[in-house]
Amino acid sequence: MTEDEFDAFYASAFPRVVGQVYAFTGDHGQAQDVVQEAFVRAWDRRRDFLAAEAPEAWIRTVAMRLAVSHWRRARRWLELVRRTPPPEHAPGPGPEHLALVQALRQLPEAQRLAIVLHHLCDLSVEQVATETGAPTGTVKARLARGRAALAALLAPGETGALEIPGRNGETPRRNGEIPDRNGEKESGRVR
Repeated sequence: MTEDEFDAFYASAFPRVVGQVYAFTGDHGQAQDVVQEAFVRAWDRRRDFLAAEAPEAWIRTVAMRLAVSHWRRARRWLELVRRTPPPEHAPGPGPEHLALVQALRQLPEAQRLAIVLHHLCDLSVEQVATETGAPTGTVKARLARGRAALAALLAPGETGALEIPGRNGETPRRNGEIPDRNGEKESGRVR
């Protein structure tokens, strides 16, 4: 079967076979998917496809088998889900986590991104600069301003106060300094 013959066969047979498989599956989207997959498999065999003498029957048979395979996979998955006990009740995020997320949401996007990449993803200032496309000095300024804003938002004595952990679980000092990877202090001020 040539490409043009196959295209003509596809155009005429696709709607019919989809209708037949739809009647079998009851799901029009799935019927289209499996018939399309059957045509893809036929395309790979198009040179000797006419030897089957009933190409539409071949497409229909393959599509029906694919639909049954989908059902079997879905049934196995459902059985697995039913056999797996529900997870133990996992506690939700603590008040510290919620306060931190709320405080981060109040930061400008650029500062929030710098804080998250540097402190939560543990990227260096240079890596944050590369990832954001900002100069290193700009990243340092965003980090300093973001830390200062977070410190104000999360200061003790305020409602829902907490201290934001720095990299590697370090807690910032009162003056906004957070030890860096080498144990040196990074000031919250822009230099």
